[in-house]
Amino acid sequence: MGDYSEESVAHSRSRNPWLWALGGVLVASALWAVAVFRWELGVPEPDTRGYRLTAGTCRSVQLTALTAEIGPKDSSGVVVSGMSRHPAADHLQCFIHLRPDANGEHADTGWFIDYTVGIDVALHKQSDPGVEFEAGRRVTDLGIVPESGAQRLPDLGDQAYLITRDSSTRELRVLDGGVVLSLSLSAMVSYQGVDDSGSMAEAPEVPDLSAYRTAMIDDLRDLKSRLKK
Repeated sequence: MGDYSEESVAHSRSRNPWLWALGGVLVASALWAVAVFRWELGVPEPDTRGYRLTAGTCRSVQLTALTAEIGPKDSSGVVVSGMSRHPAADHLQCFIHLRPDANGEHADTGWFIDYTVGIDVALHKQSDPGVEFEAGRRVTDLGIVPESGAQRLPDLGDQAYLITRDSSTRELRVLDGGVVLSLSLSAMVSYQGVDDSGSMAEAPEVPDLSAYRTAMIDDLRDLKSRLKK
């Protein structure tokens, strides 16, 4: 048994309340962390802002502004679409063809420009897509565009960009709460039918799509409204 001086006992007594207080804080913090994890208070669900995705969404898309400037939807009425549902996120894709009637209503042979409108909507229900939206603004299916290829746009949502890969492709990408929307426009020169004359006309150039920026914005706003009905 060792002897303790009065000074060392006094020092221990003065230190113990601080140690117990620190221990209490650590225990309380640990319990609070467990509570936060258990009740998921630290990870709130993203705000879906009334957006709803249905199987018929693609066929209800009007594209009023783009069809007025480019031409009507493909007369076949075919809309390529797909939809997936998952507890974490619902996803919708549409591809709609616009066909300007440059060669006349009944023409069945010749060059034409095929415009394709792509719509992509992701409705996030468990995690906030805003964390990565800004970081991925320059990333596209065909590669990473330069900084100048991602132009910020106002008044379309929390964040919005016009993505330009080249003169024949444009994409509007919008973050609105827990929803990420994309409306893209691309153009491709194609030939229809068989030319028996032996002297096929020269193919037209792929148009510059910058002229359709306003129409794309108008149709994206209309799409946002329809997805909330």
